Amino acid sequence: MRCPSCASLDTQVKDSRPTEDSAAIRRRRVCLTCNFRFTTFERVQLRELTLIKRNGRRVPFDRDKLMRSLQVALRKRPIEPDRIEQMVSKIVRELESQGEAEISSETVGEMVMEHLRVLDDVAYVRFASVYRNFREPKDFEEAIAELSGEDEAKPPAISQK
Repeated sequence: MRCPSCASLDTQVKDSRPTEDSAAIRRRRVCLTCNFRFTTFERVQLRELTLIKRNGRRVPFDRDKLMRSLQVALRKRPIEPDRIEQMVSKIVRELESQGEAEISSETVGEMVMEHLRVLDDVAYVRFASVYRNFREPKDFEEAIAELSGEDEAKPPAISQK
């Protein structure tokens, strides 16, 4: 593993342990050249996924880009980083288990929106505004109405007095 500080390939693993959901191995490493300490994660990858963009271009699927997009949507929301990591892992597993090596960006976007709808309404609207390219306030109102319509279908919560 290349050191992110000095780019040396001479690094050593100091500690390895599974993550909380056991979906990855967390490794603490130290560079033997500059003594810089850093963490890496090792995950199972079932298959190489290729993302087909809206313009038809094909690019390798990037788990980190998905994570960054979710972090932007969830910025300043009361959601723990572990829950975001679990959601990303779940989405990636769902994509890999579909059996297709190539997936459309629309499939990924809709899947992310489904997960965000359950997790946080504000993040859902934020992500939808970028994904669906909102251009006017009416677009936001429609997204909020979707959420409100879904809430009406849910049974009311029982209040405890």
